Formats: sequence, structure tokens, C-alpha cells
Amino acid sequence: MLPLVYHDDYSPPFPANHRFPMEKFRLLRDHLVGSGLVRDEELHRPQICPPEILALAHCPAYIERFASGELTYQEQRRLGLPWSEPLARRTVRAVGGSLLAAELALEHGMACHLAGGTHHAHFAEASGFCIFNDLAVMARYLLESGRVGRVLIYDCDVHQGDGTARLLENVPDAITVSLHCEKNFPARKARSDWDIGLPIGMGDADYLKVVHDSLGYLLALYQPDIVLYDGGVDVHQDDRLGYLQLTDAGIAARDEAVFSHCLERDIPVVGVIGGGYDQDRALLARRHGILHHSAARVWRAAGLR
Repeated sequence: MLPLVYHDDYSPPFPANHRFPMEKFRLLRDHLVGSGLVRDEELHRPQICPPEILALAHCPAYIERFASGELTYQEQRRLGLPWSEPLARRTVRAVGGSLLAAELALEHGMACHLAGGTHHAHFAEASGFCIFNDLAVMARYLLESGRVGRVLIYDCDVHQGDGTARLLENVPDAITVSLHCEKNFPARKARSDWDIGLPIGMGDADYLKVVHDSLGYLLALYQPDIVLYDGGVDVHQDDRLGYLQLTDAGIAARDEAVFSHCLERDIPVVGVIGGGYDQDRALLARRHGILHHSAARVWRAAGLR
């Protein structure tokens, strides 16, 4: 069955009314189990990411300051999350989860994480609820360990993957692609290898044409050994921070397109959930679950094992 990665550390105790929906990871697991996609005991549980692997993309002093709860007031403000030991453990465990998902994708052809996509984190600072950039860490680890020769990051979160772009700008074998709403956070954009800025209000049909056209072109151009896919659902028409107009069906079609384009070219692909914001946290979890259900449909159709 499709490999899925999760750990109970992902939803630590958190202020109930905080803007960041920390409980969505636990609710996503509950939804996927409740819908019959997976049994809890079938989920792959990751180890904590070691600091030396985090340091492939992040400043060692920053890693240590975060681990010990010594971020400055300004750093805390940029992060937007209240530090705690469970949050610190959750953060490095989640990066470990993305690494495990990447390894499983290389072994099986596909894998999905029930977290990940922290694409705003920079070399020595947090930003936009992102502490360590799992996409950049995955890319650097896979390249420097010799597991792959070229990585393509296909980021469909509604916000530009600015941290990923800056962390990998001098890594020629890590190709960064960002499809994002142009008039949205961050105000100061980075420069990805490919930035595809989308207008406010774009709906399913126009968005899906961009996805198919860009994947068809870029996968043939770069022929990567793995694709890291950020399937953010903040593109949804009801998302609080989005400004695009995709429906549930549009997101499902997008996810299926990404996985299908990769598998048709025998390129392993790993999916992470990216951003999504809604006051109804159970509804949000179901929206994130579109990624995993879409991946499972492609997995079954491809006859993978």
C-alpha cells in the first residue's frame, strides 16, 4: 500500500485559539484512518532528524538556539509560534518524517507525509510558522548522500516558497519551482529557478492548465531523480489566507496530475501537505487528506507495491 508517514508528536499541546491549526496533523491522521485509507499501525513512524542533517541547510547556531528555547523576541515574532519543548521535538521529528517519506518514495515510487512543506524557513531564521525547511533539508540530504543526482521541488502552496529558493539558490542540482498567488505573502519574493505567479481569483480550469503545462515541460527538461511535491491546500476557495478559487475537485485533480506526470516518467515523488487555514479544523484536515486519497488512487492505478 501507499507509504504514509506520521508521528503522534506532530500535534503537541497548543493554545486553543492560535492562528496556526496545530491539531490539524492529528485530525488528518484520524480522518485517513476513519476513511479506511490506512490503519494506524500501518503508518510509518519517523525518527528525529539529527542536527548534522538539519545543518545541511541551516545555521548550526540557529539550530541550537531553537532546540534550547533561546530564540530572541524578534525571532519569536517572525516565527509566530510559542516555543515549548514539545514544539521543538515536533519540529525536528517532522523534518525526520519528510526524510523518511523521501526514502520510501525512492524505494516504492511514491510516498506521502502527513506534515511538511515548511518552505518559509531560512538559513538562520524562522518565518511564517516555519522553523526548519524540510524541502531544502531533503534536497541537500538526498544530493549530498548520493541518493540522487538531481531533485526538483514542485511547490503548489499558495505562498511562494521563498525560504526554499534562497536556501537552494547555489545548489545547481536542486531545481526550485513555485506556483503561487503573486499578490500574497511574502511581500518580498525570492527568486526560484521557476516562479509561476498566479492572479488572485484563479479557478480550477486555468490552474490545472498551468500545472499540466509546467510539469510536462519541466520534467522533460530536467529529468530529475525525485520530485518533492508541496501540495498546500491554501489554494482552496474557502482558505483564510489564500486568494485563489480552487474547489475540492480542483485540488484532487492537481494532486493526481502531479503524481501521474511523475510516475509516467518513472520519477519517484514524495508529497508533503504544505499550508492550509480554516477555523473548522476537522474540515481543514479533510481538505489536506485530498493529497493522500489522490495519491492512493494514482498508486492503485499504477499497480505499485
